[in-house]
Amino acid sequence: MASAEAFEDDDRGNHLFNEERAAVVGAVPARRREFTTVRHCARAALGDLGIPPFPLPPGTERAPRWPAGVVGSMTHCAGYRAAAVARASRVHSVGIDAERDEPLPEGVLEMIGLPEERAMIDRLGARRSAPAWDRLLFSCKEAVYKVSFPLARRMLGFDAVRVDIAAGGRFGARFLVPPPVAGGRAVPRVTGRWLRRDGLLLTAVALC
Repeated sequence: MASAEAFEDDDRGNHLFNEERAAVVGAVPARRREFTTVRHCARAALGDLGIPPFPLPPGTERAPRWPAGVVGSMTHCAGYRAAAVARASRVHSVGIDAERDEPLPEGVLEMIGLPEERAMIDRLGARRSAPAWDRLLFSCKEAVYKVSFPLARRMLGFDAVRVDIAAGGRFGARFLVPPPVAGGRAVPRVTGRWLRRDGLLLTAVALC
């Protein structure tokens, strides 16, 4: 796998292909800069795999359309953009997400968290110097959605998976709906990694 990240938008030296430019023609400048930078990250990561610059327009449900034989994922939040890619011959799917290390707005945890997950957040919240566990739960679910969508091709609600977060930087997620199929087999549970750094919460899942 290969990845690339950026902590600020810089249009100098970056460009969009015509198909990409059409996707943000009516967007505000901040959105266009974000869109451009995350694709610059994706092309840098693809370059590490030996793949030349390639247009990456959004496709179904805004997921990027990757070159044939490649799987990947993009993410962006305030002050951060990143992409991760891999050869489809080695990895079935990949999902990454980034969020600011800040608590969710009031009431959002009740919307995204199952009762068991909310109880887990309460237990984890007793730790000192802890990340924003509720935001981390949200990020884990986003990463799981991104790893599932290219395989299942359907939307997932926040109640479609149950996430278990370990304080040591790992998490697991169990599908509560028909799971995605990878390599001819159903994948009812996935595991991932999370990282807290630079005011960010980063999550990643790969199905190999």
